[in-house]
Amino acid sequence: MPRSSPPRSRFSRAGLGFRRSAMAGSAPWRPMSSADPASGAAASLLAAEAPVRNDRRGLWGLLLVAVPVALVVGLILWPVALSVLDTLSVTTPEGRRFSLAHYRFFLSDGFSLRNLWLTIWVTAVSTGLLLGLSLPIALYLRFSHSRLAGYVQTIALFPLFVPSILLAYALIRTLGPNGTLDTLLNAVGLPKIPSPYLTPWGPIIGLVWDNLPLTLLIVLAGLGNVSQAAVEAARDVGANRLSVLRHIILPRITGTLLVAACFVVLGLFSAFTLPWLLGPTVPEMMGPFMRRTIIDVDQPTQARTQAVVTFLFCAVFAWFYVRSTARNRRENER
Repeated sequence: MPRSSPPRSRFSRAGLGFRRSAMAGSAPWRPMSSADPASGAAASLLAAEAPVRNDRRGLWGLLLVAVPVALVVGLILWPVALSVLDTLSVTTPEGRRFSLAHYRFFLSDGFSLRNLWLTIWVTAVSTGLLLGLSLPIALYLRFSHSRLAGYVQTIALFPLFVPSILLAYALIRTLGPNGTLDTLLNAVGLPKIPSPYLTPWGPIIGLVWDNLPLTLLIVLAGLGNVSQAAVEAARDVGANRLSVLRHIILPRITGTLLVAACFVVLGLFSAFTLPWLLGPTVPEMMGPFMRRTIIDVDQPTQARTQAVVTFLFCAVFAWFYVRSTARNRRENER
């Protein structure tokens, strides 16, 4: 007995009839071409809406950028421009005229030059110490897998959460005259050591302690570009640790070390709190020197001249930083 087919529903029979009529009485289906009127209208509509959509996105982007740009221009660039123009002019009975008298006075004043030299010396020594301390710690944290590495990282990053003024008074109580160090030396019968407080080494100790976490994080981020496979391959061919550091690691983090040095110099050259509390008064660094000139001596124009000289020194290192960043970006895009 032949098997009967299952009954079809009304919708399936209607669909079958529709397909048969379409196959019999109409042309086969084909994709809509660009010559069709409907497709041409849709394409023109999309083409007309695309510029409007792009213009809206560009407008929103400009609005988002306008606020920080306005803040930078109004709070930084405009005051800097006014200060520079003020230092390049003097007041005469005929009015204000262009003059380099303020800069000639700064470059001919022995006290100002000693303060500038002390600032450069403290900045150079502190930068060297920071890079010399950060690189071994970063290498240990990058390539060590022991539990001790976590404790070392915690101790190294702890100064990041200590305010500068608290750090200054802690160093005064520890390293100052009759401080904790002198008390311990006296308890064991040893003579006192010269205190670094109110000497150039006072700001150096404080600035190195305060800037160590940031420098360490920058160097540690640069070491992330050094692959473990490259280090292991160099060790397999007989390279010792010094050779691996010289030929494998340092070439890959040279740009990072330059960026770290620029950041450190920009922060140290204009530092105020630690040099003011820990450093000497004669000579003194540029931050306390500017404060003393504008408040104690009441010479705001000379203070602006000192600020412009400090800004020019920092601008040189800022240019190195921007150049290094742009070069690293071009190398990453290749």
